[in-house]
Amino acid sequence: MPPPRLEEDAENGSARPASTAKTPARKAWVQAHRRDEAATNVPAASKTSLVPAAEVATLSGPVAPDSPAAIARPATPPVIPGRSASRKNVRGVRPAPRPAESPATSSVLVRQVRGGVVESRHRGSVVEVGTDGSIRRLIGDPETVVNLRSAVKPFGLAALVEAGGVAEFDLSAAELAIMAGSHSGEDLHVRTLQGVFRRAGVTQQILGCGAAGAPLDALTAARLARDGEKPGPVRHMCSGQHASMVLLCRLNSWPFEEYWRADHPVQRLYAATVARAFDTTPEMMVLSTDACGVPTFAFPLYEVARAFAMLADPGAIPVADARAGLAPALIRIRDAMIACPEMVGGTRERLDSSVMKAASGRVLSKGGAEGLRGFALLPGEGRAASGVALKIEDGGGFDRAVSAASVETLRQVGALDSAALRALHRYHRPVALDPRGEPVAEAVAEFELVPVGELL
Repeated sequence: MPPPRLEEDAENGSARPASTAKTPARKAWVQAHRRDEAATNVPAASKTSLVPAAEVATLSGPVAPDSPAAIARPATPPVIPGRSASRKNVRGVRPAPRPAESPATSSVLVRQVRGGVVESRHRGSVVEVGTDGSIRRLIGDPETVVNLRSAVKPFGLAALVEAGGVAEFDLSAAELAIMAGSHSGEDLHVRTLQGVFRRAGVTQQILGCGAAGAPLDALTAARLARDGEKPGPVRHMCSGQHASMVLLCRLNSWPFEEYWRADHPVQRLYAATVARAFDTTPEMMVLSTDACGVPTFAFPLYEVARAFAMLADPGAIPVADARAGLAPALIRIRDAMIACPEMVGGTRERLDSSVMKAASGRVLSKGGAEGLRGFALLPGEGRAASGVALKIEDGGGFDRAVSAASVETLRQVGALDSAALRALHRYHRPVALDPRGEPVAEAVAEFELVPVGELL
């Protein structure tokens, strides 16, 4: 069968199968949204679920903002070529400017409940993507543009691995994991990074990540405060990422001064590596500055899930795929993170580490700031590899929404068995305590991730 004819999508500049352009489902979704805007006094529905796209075309009358009809997305093609969030990523005439915000109402994923009263509602989107680029499960808007923040670290680290840094600096799995993670600043993290710096012949004073908010680990922070010790940059959650950049400078004889600036050679290499992982080019990426001072990049949520699907099984990427060259480096990074989960996060109360311990060898977890989290679901036990990306619209509400939605998502996609669910219960239903330690409120994740592959 010949491949489907592709045509230009003027909205985002990517080539999509021609059969999906201007489908009745897409027209119905737009009409439903316009009716929703006109209905100003319609009560919100109490439960969120995903409606098959075929049903949307039959809708009529006002649509409630929280109802399934209001959040249903138009039919999504099974494969979407990689793209960044940039306006430049076009292959024809420049498209009309895209709205900064999606017109769709995001789905309510988590509710904060106290005494039977819903105090807060956390909206967001979740998408699961296979290694072939097909969307498997979805709720919300897969085109939501997000900054990668710390979720970029496993992909950017491939620059050091490809450059021969593992052999040059004799890097262990634990040391690779801490460079791909966002550690808690505990003593084992400090000792690990100091060992790397000694072998590389550089000082930790070079680190440009600062020390704001460090360490994340509460017990370590309390001990340092008791002893009158001021935490340095090496205890910052991003010092591992910065260490990988310092090693690249050493390896290539680049200056250490202002290595965090976007025009520094190490940042250009880092950006080029990330662009390869997301099947685009550095010129097409939307650039901003992360809290630790280095550049970060924006992509649609779908593309984040697609990248994590590649991280789950890099060897499954076809040789003809431009991303295939990254496979050896990503396999090494993936295996290091799974083998050393405490280096990715910490030994206490870190979701990424807890998920990888509970689902050992099955799930890789890496969070980013403001309610973003990516999961690489490894193949095995009759299950094909996939990637999941989750975004909480308001940033997560003290992390409770991200935790609750993350565990619920992993449960629904079948990545957690009963033992893993028990181990992650405190993240699945995070509770708020009163001064006596009694639970008085909890975050409840209630949504439905519906398989959508057969609907496309």
